[in-house]
Amino acid sequence: MLLDELMPRYDVVERHRIRVLAAPATVYAAIRTADLTGGPFTRLLLAIRKLPAALLAAAHSPREAQAEWRAPRTSRDVTLAGFERAGFRVVAERPPEELVIGLLGRFWAPTGGLCPGVDAETFRLGPPTGLALAGWNFSIHAFANGRTELRTETRVWCAADARRKFRLYWFVVRPGSGLIRAAMLRAIRRDAERRASRSGTE
Repeated sequence: MLLDELMPRYDVVERHRIRVLAAPATVYAAIRTADLTGGPFTRLLLAIRKLPAALLAAAHSPREAQAEWRAPRTSRDVTLAGFERAGFRVVAERPPEELVIGLLGRFWAPTGGLCPGVDAETFRLGPPTGLALAGWNFSIHAFANGRTELRTETRVWCAADARRKFRLYWFVVRPGSGLIRAAMLRAIRRDAERRASRSGTE
């Protein structure tokens, strides 16, 4: 598994899985196109996570924060490309088996303190002082009956001086984090099964 190669060492781990009635290639394609917010409840959880940063922004510049709040949204969907624009990075791929996303920052901080330029070399070097490194994958496993199992695993490796802060943060957010990941898997399944249904009727 690519995640094993990139991140054999970690402090915490979260795993989820779901069965999908679609071929591996179809499921892999859906990882990039599905709305990963997964629905209103997941959007609410994500909004709660962003609330401290929004409050800080409002305190710093009320006018800009108000303009951002009133700005029209062309779409409420958030695909993998949207996560990449927010600082997540695809650091390794093995289509149609696995995709690994990397993230480096101070996740416990109100703004997340995300660092740009995360790549495979970042994982080789490990988290710098004061930071935590996250590896998050989607892996696809085929079964003989035409079904596929889609799995996601999140690992976090902390610098020694950041470990205590992260563990406190993780204690609070882990339940919601698990719900978000489960909702993402369901969203990918819906997208993949729609694709499979369309291809089967054409």
